Amino acid sequence: MNNFDFVIYGATGFTGKLVVEYALKKYSDDEISWAIAGRNLNKLNDLKDKLNLPDKVGIFEVDSEDQSSIDVLVENTKCVLTTVGPYQLYGDKIIRTCISSGTDYVDLCGEPGWMHKIINECSDDASKSGARVIFSCGFDSIPFDLGVLFVQEKTMEKLSRYAPSVRGRVRAMNGEFSGGTAASMKATMASLSQNPELLNVLINPHALCEGFQGIQQEDDTKPKYDEDLQTWVAPFFMAPINTKNIHRSNALMGHKYGESFMYNEMWISGPGDEGKAIADMIAGTNPIAGDDAPKPGEGPSREKRENGNYDILFCADVDEEIIKASVTGDMDPGYGSTSKMITESAICLIKDVPDLEGGIYTPASSLGTKLIRRLEANAGLKFKIE
Repeated sequence: MNNFDFVIYGATGFTGKLVVEYALKKYSDDEISWAIAGRNLNKLNDLKDKLNLPDKVGIFEVDSEDQSSIDVLVENTKCVLTTVGPYQLYGDKIIRTCISSGTDYVDLCGEPGWMHKIINECSDDASKSGARVIFSCGFDSIPFDLGVLFVQEKTMEKLSRYAPSVRGRVRAMNGEFSGGTAASMKATMASLSQNPELLNVLINPHALCEGFQGIQQEDDTKPKYDEDLQTWVAPFFMAPINTKNIHRSNALMGHKYGESFMYNEMWISGPGDEGKAIADMIAGTNPIAGDDAPKPGEGPSREKRENGNYDILFCADVDEEIIKASVTGDMDPGYGSTSKMITESAICLIKDVPDLEGGIYTPASSLGTKLIRRLEANAGLKFKIE
């Protein structure tokens, strides 16, 4: 029936609400139709009233455990945009229903164990049904996945080859982590205790490459001195998911960066003894563990979101030459920027890539430079050569 282009599932949650606000601001014309979904009809109606959503915005009452409600949702849309995580706890039925019925799907997943399972069990089904599935359409992993693609394409333009190695370096990140990110990490730790085999997936940078095992990567789990940038760098807590997505992108694009492509991602802590001390401190803490982490559904104030930002440097190393590019965002990464990125991903998927076949993708391998253009035009991101 496909009455709607996309449905925002989890619309009354903290991130979901921001997605709804963004969709209302940018896409309330007649070109794109959308609906909201969640498990509590009263809350959905309250949201509709509070934000003064137009009548044409549909409402679906959906419970992640109730198959019949999921069926109704999936039948009525071209694409499901879901912010309901942890996906390993609440995402299984909805993604499998999308895949079996040929409906497109985007999420904010940064849970490699669950992604590995879905890729292994459902890739063939997605190819057959025509469903295009894209994981990790928020801060993990769009700025990183597309940042590598961007610097690689610029390297190709300049040097007629792709770089065999890229370094991702986080220069600034101001804003709070999402409660969903913290909850996902807790869920992963819980499933690890029941299934110790999962550790092999979590520690392998090529775990999402469907059987391909690339070369040993540089160790990014300990502080080190980056000679080229003349600064200390520290482990970055999102590197384990971003790195896996970037290697998967390379594999899905026919290894265009090369079969022995190297990527590592770290946080710039600064030069000298002070930089080293900060790097050591970062290496010894987990920013999203502990009692201070926000709970799912919680998040920063509008002022904090709007005052947030991020700046990531990508260095493509080709022999003696280094091509540098940056990706910046104008809002806090975990909420403000993420809600815009996933909305633009859904619309790009529906509108801009009609020839993309069914399958389970990364942002770079499916939407690529088309999504970069959308993010620059609408979502406050900038991709530039330095």
